Amino acid sequence: VMASSSSSALVTEIFQHIDTHQSEFIENLKEWVAVQSDSVQPHLRKEVIQMMELAANRLAMLGATVNLVNLGSHQLPDGRDLPLPPVILGELGKNPQNPTVCFYGHVDVQPAKKEDGWKTDPYMLTEINGNLYGRGATDNKGPVLAWINAVETYRALKLALPVNFKFVIEGMEEAGSLGLEKLLEEQSQCFFSDVDYIVISDNLWLSNKKPVLTYGSRGNACFSVEVECGDKDLHSGTFGGIIHEPMTDLIALLDSLVDPTGRIQIPGIYDSVAALTEEEKKLYESIEFDLEEHKNNSGVKKFLYGTKEEILLHLWRYPSLSIHGIEGAFHEPGIKTVIPAKVIGKFSIRQVPHMDLSVVKQQVVEHLEGVFAKRNSPNRLKVSMPLGAKPWLADFNNPLYKAARKAIKTVFGEDPDFIRDGSTIPVARMFQTITQKSVMMFPIGAADDGEHSQNEKISRYNYIEGSKVFAAFFLEISKLH
Repeated sequence: VMASSSSSALVTEIFQHIDTHQSEFIENLKEWVAVQSDSVQPHLRKEVIQMMELAANRLAMLGATVNLVNLGSHQLPDGRDLPLPPVILGELGKNPQNPTVCFYGHVDVQPAKKEDGWKTDPYMLTEINGNLYGRGATDNKGPVLAWINAVETYRALKLALPVNFKFVIEGMEEAGSLGLEKLLEEQSQCFFSDVDYIVISDNLWLSNKKPVLTYGSRGNACFSVEVECGDKDLHSGTFGGIIHEPMTDLIALLDSLVDPTGRIQIPGIYDSVAALTEEEKKLYESIEFDLEEHKNNSGVKKFLYGTKEEILLHLWRYPSLSIHGIEGAFHEPGIKTVIPAKVIGKFSIRQVPHMDLSVVKQQVVEHLEGVFAKRNSPNRLKVSMPLGAKPWLADFNNPLYKAARKAIKTVFGEDPDFIRDGSTIPVARMFQTITQKSVMMFPIGAADDGEHSQNEKISRYNYIEGSKVFAAFFLEISKLH
């Protein structure tokens, strides 16, 4: 009992410090948001590099040793070379008795201009009704600073650090994390050798009120299917009715991929999908998810499934196939009686754990070639997979998730939902594959934060309580380790 009462007194002291310093923490976020660290637009690269230096200085002020690793440059489509921003590798605390937690975040942002429909200047953090509006507020400057605020609180109160910290902070995430994978591979035996856990806080809750922990995401396999009859477009008055038209072939091919209930029609595609366990099924029942709200956000009248569980299972747990477009087809307004000589259909499969990319590719190719063969068409068929990103899955029963769950209960008074993501999170997969360590996604932003869109925000509540939840998490992980 003694230990737990002294630990709760410690938590109270930490939380009080964070509460009394919240205006200071918001000022720090304001200073970071003011830097236009947009990694997508070349003319702002200097700002990204300045932002990396600002973040490095911030870590150095905590007492961390900071290494700004130079990644060289990359070539733009116009042939110009542009310097890549450095990646920060930082470390604080070297106590062999403590677990080592590595935090990943990024300080570059998506493009933003006031005239895109922002109510406020996107690079001037503005508080309205308890929301802090600004580009990068939730993606990802706010969460990076919340973690730093938590570490800083231990320093300010002169408390022993319960864990050793490592930091990986990059400035190219919004532009595809150029150079990061190579760096992680080079560092897997050195910088990461003593890391026990990796925490990423670069996603959002599923609702506006209930905290979540994310333990998986789907991959993405992108395909293109090309049908060609010759080297020039033809006139339908001269050739219509006497040739095998590529567009007709392509539409038959695309139509063979998925049925009206959303089920993928490629033989064998579901064979290696991981079976749904009872334990996992239970997770879906308690999840807070507003089906009507999701429907309203989409603007569609009706979903393929009627229950929350079915919807979430099909978003996170099962593969899906979407058809994205046809290149080379006539698509302008008006009438043009053309037979396109070459058309390329584009579709993708969001694949889930245990599905092997090379097997998926083979299944797709064999299926399309089979459908095409039955048509007896003399046209040329070419199927390729220009991009394949793997799914990511973590064990939500490991100490990392248990500690985060306890911290969330302490701060928010309820257990989090354990969720997966329907889209692809390359960085989680990258860290897990390369370092072979436990990875967890621990978001602090709410579902309506609007990352990547106009009027991006993080609420004052989420930013400050998020700083507390990270501070509490440090204690929990040190107890469980």
